[in-house]
Amino acid sequence: MTSRTDRGSATAEIAVALPALVLVLAVCVWALTVVAADLRCAEAARAAARAAARGEEPAGVTAAARRAAPGQADVSTGTDGDLVAVRVSWTVRPAVPLLARLLPGMTIAETATARVEPDPEAT
Repeated sequence: MTSRTDRGSATAEIAVALPALVLVLAVCVWALTVVAADLRCAEAARAAARAAARGEEPAGVTAAARRAAPGQADVSTGTDGDLVAVRVSWTVRPAVPLLARLLPGMTIAETATARVEPDPEAT
């Protein structure tokens, strides 16, 4: 049997614990968003590197990256001999307003390289 001094303690405990639980859940969702953005950036870099290796124009390489890239991703390309490298970066910001105030945006960047394919018409 509970005494009169314990009345309402469960409600008070829930009132304290529930916001903390919601905050932890929001941070977990933020972490999953960052991981998903990293995977999308990596895929965009690979797609753009394949396009550059096939000899597509720079606009086509950028378009290939933007089709797979999340949001407003930045795409840069470079060559080193017979290798082409594509870097895709994107700044992820929390979608939850409270987290947007607490956490800064996180910049995700992925790079992919590919060997330039020989031109079949050149032989």
